[in-house]
Amino acid sequence: LRLLPQQRYLHTERAEVSALERKRNVLCCLISRILKVEKQLHVDSLVFRVIDACQKGQLGPGVQFLSFCCHSVDVLSCILHLLNQGYLRRQEGRPHVLEY
Repeated sequence: LRLLPQQRYLHTERAEVSALERKRNVLCCLISRILKVEKQLHVDSLVFRVIDACQKGQLGPGVQFLSFCCHSVDVLSCILHLLNQGYLRRQEGRPHVLEY
């Protein structure tokens, strides 16, 4: 016997978390792909290029989102995540320039 109704919000939260994780993964891959080509780039240029690629729908092969918008805060958060993971690094004399 069950007296409480099923908690449907748990499924909604999981779906939202999954969508956010996918968004972060796509942005991190896009950042890495841009920096692999450029080797080094000013952080402002990188943010602009990532946002521009998102707006144009150039997210990468096999990646399709019906509505994918990103903001500079999203991109900067992913840059910090990649810096902490060791995938990116800053130049010693110029910390605003990132290298892959």
